[in-house]
Amino acid sequence: GNKSGKTLLEAIDAIDPPTRPTDKPLRLPLQDVYKIGGIGTVPVGRVETGIIKAGMVVTFAPAGLSTEVKSVEMHHEQLAEGVPGDNVGFNIKNVSVKEIRRGFVCSDSKNEPAKEAASFQAQVIVLNHPGQIGAGYAPVLDCHTAHIACKFAELIEKIDRRSGKKLEDNPKFVKSGDSAIVKMVPSKPMCVESY
Repeated sequence: GNKSGKTLLEAIDAIDPPTRPTDKPLRLPLQDVYKIGGIGTVPVGRVETGIIKAGMVVTFAPAGLSTEVKSVEMHHEQLAEGVPGDNVGFNIKNVSVKEIRRGFVCSDSKNEPAKEAASFQAQVIVLNHPGQIGAGYAPVLDCHTAHIACKFAELIEKIDRRSGKKLEDNPKFVKSGDSAIVKMVPSKPMCVESY
């Protein structure tokens, strides 16, 4: 019979590429920080949102340190600006390699800078865990490039995994297969935001 429509390649070519979130405030979680002789401190990471460019004043959360960006590079080439998706290294003034580390988040000091969260609410799903989990449990969380133990301070509600509907207020514990909204408290300063 007759076939209509597009070929697979035509259909793929017709897809609009996703827009890069350059209009949002800068968020650049650090993957590493290097000390390079003759240059100084060079943090490295992937731009998640916003842009980074030379001359900007940036803040590192959760430390709260601010400094000026001297230059931005990708694959050993100077960039006018780093945009979302770019893995960049950037040279900064007057900050020692000892003051910032993996898991910190770089942001624009003048545009909604990232801040430390003393606590946060998260939806969790217990995939496979022996026994029951109650308040006080402290798993290690991997959030962007941070790797930090966070305590379940409070089990706020148990919810249905599929619908998100509330099943129970303030449950005493959760077990494998359960989903819940919990209040979490990081064991050391951490930058985490809702998205």
